[in-house]
Amino acid sequence: MKKSLMVSALALVASAAAAQAETLTISWWGYNGDKLNANIIEPFKQKCGCDVVFETGNNADRLGKLAARGGKGVDVIFLTDAYSQVGIENGVFAKFDRSKLTNLDKIYPIARDPQNGYGPAYTVGRIGIVYDADKVAPITSWNDLWRDDLKGKISLPSITTTAGPMFVVEAGKHAGVDAYEDPDAAFKAIEEIKPNTVKNYNTGSEMVNLASTGEMSVTMTQDFTLKSLKDAVPGMTWANLSDGDIAVLNTVNIPKGASNPELAYQFIDFLLSTEVQQKEAEQGVDAPINMDVKLSADQAKMWTYGQDQIDALNIMDYSKMNEAKTDWVDRWNEIFGM
Repeated sequence: MKKSLMVSALALVASAAAAQAETLTISWWGYNGDKLNANIIEPFKQKCGCDVVFETGNNADRLGKLAARGGKGVDVIFLTDAYSQVGIENGVFAKFDRSKLTNLDKIYPIARDPQNGYGPAYTVGRIGIVYDADKVAPITSWNDLWRDDLKGKISLPSITTTAGPMFVVEAGKHAGVDAYEDPDAAFKAIEEIKPNTVKNYNTGSEMVNLASTGEMSVTMTQDFTLKSLKDAVPGMTWANLSDGDIAVLNTVNIPKGASNPELAYQFIDFLLSTEVQQKEAEQGVDAPINMDVKLSADQAKMWTYGQDQIDALNIMDYSKMNEAKTDWVDRWNEIFGM
């Protein structure tokens, strides 16, 4: 009887351990939760026979928690490329084994190895200029932001947002310099644009609110916010810039302390599949990075879609940006009094 009880107890322990081993922990933002659950999580759970749990929050908070835990507690982490670079520099992520993915060759080359040996991108976005065409003459270049007719009409992203440091790079170009090499000239250009700037925004919702109240007519933002801006102000238009938009790649990485790295690879491969990417794009969740995804002209309007658009994007050097950021934050705050 004792032997039978011991065997049963051991079986329960083994069963509990197996159940634990079949749980994938994902760290992500949590936006579009219903669609993500329907398009990715539930189908993957059926495919793997596993459970999925989440840690949600913004880039900085989630990455900070992961670093504090020494890379443990999460199997897959979703981050924008700027924050992925921080994670790489802090030694939080494992090197990525691309041989474990069957869908890697289906995605655009820009997304396969964007950060030299770490995880791929699962979607590509762009940061550019949006303006109210009912109130403002067409904007066709980053240099147009310094026009006299835009006095008090622009909302720039705060320096602590993803897009903020990118504006410093563009200000350097406006001044005819490399902002990393000559920050004095770049920030002189930022001082010159201050009269045009009504407010720096910190969140997408704050930016949309500034548009809806008429406080601003021009902003620098990521493409996924265009729909919300147009819902608030129908005249809001994505500027066709001769000098190009800025690429934003959302990446997936496997932390060093992941409990289930093999399951993490399976999940990332599933995320990059044509089936998932097609649904996400059609339903307005994410731009497709999979080259086999086919969208109608109407569906493609809201996304960075197709090789030609991707080739036209400007790529940021996040290693240099992260090194310069502390100095840039101080300089920015001196100008805008933050």
